[in-house]
Amino acid sequence: QVQLQESGPGLVKPSQTISLTCTVSGGSITTDYYYWSWIRQPPGKGLEWIGYINYVGVTYVSPSLESRTSISRDTSKNQFTLQLTSVIPEDTAVFYCARATTGTSGMDYWGKGTLVTVSS
Repeated sequence: QVQLQESGPGLVKPSQTISLTCTVSGGSITTDYYYWSWIRQPPGKGLEWIGYINYVGVTYVSPSLESRTSISRDTSKNQFTLQLTSVIPEDTAVFYCARATTGTSGMDYWGKGTLVTVSS
């Protein structure tokens, strides 16, 4: 019943910011006790968890990305967002949003993913 849809620019220049939005339908992002997560997969590599915003707006980001990552939400639109700053070509990946029952695991619904390429 829950659907998630990623959106945002597919091409970003080095040193700039990746900005993505996840639109959720079929369930509220404020419902106890879900975590709304971002995950990425670089070409030819495995999935990497980025971070989450939970049902009351608390955020947590992977320590390796915390210094340049911001996650926020707009409850009136049932959306949450990702901003990744100072990007380099190695940040190129398919980005997914997903719902989880814990902060870093248990994803039961996923978006289809969106490819973001970092290139000049």
